[in-house]
Amino acid sequence: MSKIKIAQLINTLTELGRQLQNPDQELNHLIQTEHIHNPWFTPENVEQAVKSIGQSLNEADLTTWLHKYDLTKNTSPKKIGLILAGNIPLVGFHDVLCVLATGNEALIKSSSQDARLIKAVLNKLVAIDGSFANRFSFVERLTEFDAVIATGSNNTSRYFDYYFGKVPNIIRKNRNSLAVLTGAETTEELHQLGHDIFDYFGLGCRNVSKLLFPKDYNIATFFEAIESYNDIGNHNKYANNYGYNKSIYLVGSEQHLDNGFLLLKENDAIASPLAVVFYNYYDNLADVEQLINTQSENIQCVVSKATLQVDSQVVEVGQSQQPKLWDYADGIDTMDFLTKLKA
Repeated sequence: MSKIKIAQLINTLTELGRQLQNPDQELNHLIQTEHIHNPWFTPENVEQAVKSIGQSLNEADLTTWLHKYDLTKNTSPKKIGLILAGNIPLVGFHDVLCVLATGNEALIKSSSQDARLIKAVLNKLVAIDGSFANRFSFVERLTEFDAVIATGSNNTSRYFDYYFGKVPNIIRKNRNSLAVLTGAETTEELHQLGHDIFDYFGLGCRNVSKLLFPKDYNIATFFEAIESYNDIGNHNKYANNYGYNKSIYLVGSEQHLDNGFLLLKENDAIASPLAVVFYNYYDNLADVEQLINTQSENIQCVVSKATLQVDSQVVEVGQSQQPKLWDYADGIDTMDFLTKLKA
C-alpha cells in the first residue's frame, strides 16, 4: 500500500467518522430501533457506541495510528476469519477495521446480538469508497481462512483453540476492568467513574466491575456522586439482574451495600455479576500494583488518577469506554499481528 493510498485510507475513514458522528435518517432509524432486536441496545447506548467510533476516526488519530505500521508489505491479502462478540453495540468493529486497514479480507461471523449495526457501518464505508465492497463478507461458518481473530468467553476459547489452533490466531477470553481510588477524587471525578461502571449497563470488558478503596474510605461519598445514574434501574433487564442478586445476598445473609440500583460487595474476585461491583480495601499502592500485575491476564484496563506501575492499560476516570484506535483488546497489537502474517 503506497503512501498515497494510506492518505486515501485516512481520508476515507475520516469521512466515515464524520458520518457516524452525524447519523443520517437511515442510521438514526437503526439507532432508535435496535432495542427491538436486543433489549440491551437502547437508543442511548447505540448512539453512544456509533458516535464514539465516529470520534475515534479522526484524521489526527488515524494518521498517528496507521503510520506506526508498514502497510506496504502486504502484496498478497490474507483471508482473516473474525468471530465477533455482541455484548455491546459495535464491539467487533475495531477488528474489522484492522483487517481492512492492513489490506486483508475480512470473513465476518457477527454475533446474532449485534448483526445489523456492523453491516450498516460497513455499507457506509463502501458508499464512501467502493473499493471496500469486495474486501469483506458476512458468513455463517468460517472456512478457507488464513488467520483468525475470535472473541468469546473462557468456555468458547477452548473451542476456538481446538478449531483454529493450526493457523495464526488471536483468541480472546473473558476480561474485566477495575478502578483504583486514592481518596483524592473530586465529586465530579467520582461522578465520571459512573460512566466506567454503568455505560452499556456494565456489559463490556472495559466496564469497571471491581473497586479498590484506600483503607477507611467513606463509601457513602462514592454512592452520593453516582446517584444521578439511578435511571438505569428503570431498565427491565438490568432491574431483573439487580433484584436477583439482591435477593441472593439477602437470603444468604451476605453482607453488601445497596443504593437502590447498584450493589457493592466485598469480594476478592475481579469479575462481578451484573448490577454488582465487588470491592476491597488496600493499605498502599504497592500492594495494588502487585495485585494488578498478578491478575493482568484477567484485566482489560485500570481506571485511576494514581500513577501506577502496572502491566495493564491505565485510563483516566470516565474514559474506560472511550478507547483510542491503538488501545487494543487484551493488550495484543492486532495491526502488528495482521501486518506480519506470512504470505
